[in-house]
Amino acid sequence: MNYCSACGSSRIALAVPDGDNRDRYVCSDCQKIFYSNPKIVTGCILEWQGRVLLCRRAIEPAYGMWTVPAGFMENRESVVEAALREVQEESCAVADELCLHSIYSLRHASQVYVMYRGVLKDGSAKAGSETLEVALCREEDVPWQAIAFAVVKESLQLYFADRAQNSFRVHQGEVTRDEKEQIKISRYQEPYRHSAIFA
Repeated sequence: MNYCSACGSSRIALAVPDGDNRDRYVCSDCQKIFYSNPKIVTGCILEWQGRVLLCRRAIEPAYGMWTVPAGFMENRESVVEAALREVQEESCAVADELCLHSIYSLRHASQVYVMYRGVLKDGSAKAGSETLEVALCREEDVPWQAIAFAVVKESLQLYFADRAQNSFRVHQGEVTRDEKEQIKISRYQEPYRHSAIFA
């Protein structure tokens, strides 16, 4: 931060405020504390007659690659509302019968992904303003090597695995990036136990 949005001062410093336990940006003049919190990304895996809806991205990052309809939650909307909005914006479609599918923490990006599964109403979809094209894909037709984000690929794989067993459950885990920029996905055990976090 260069300036305080409360008083305009340029005297902004990283400090641990009283009663806190980590650095925050604090205005030295008016004492305003500025918090930086994770962003929530939400989206949907939507199925129609055995096929799932995929969108080919028309924006960066990952221009030209495939994903499910998803994006950042806006202020003053619920997570479900955000997921429904992203479906409409990216695929001009309507999501129905939504159930929670997975939650993943992305520490390196300060993001939380909340994915739903549901039905593509009437099987109707077309490219929105952020999408080059849409496709309804069976599992064997998913362009796995061209899926834009690791967490989306993971969510799709879990979806198809659950569907094959005819038993859906909520998945949770963590996506990390090592010193070589390699992505690793760890799944939390069910139920979560502090002494043994990952499966």
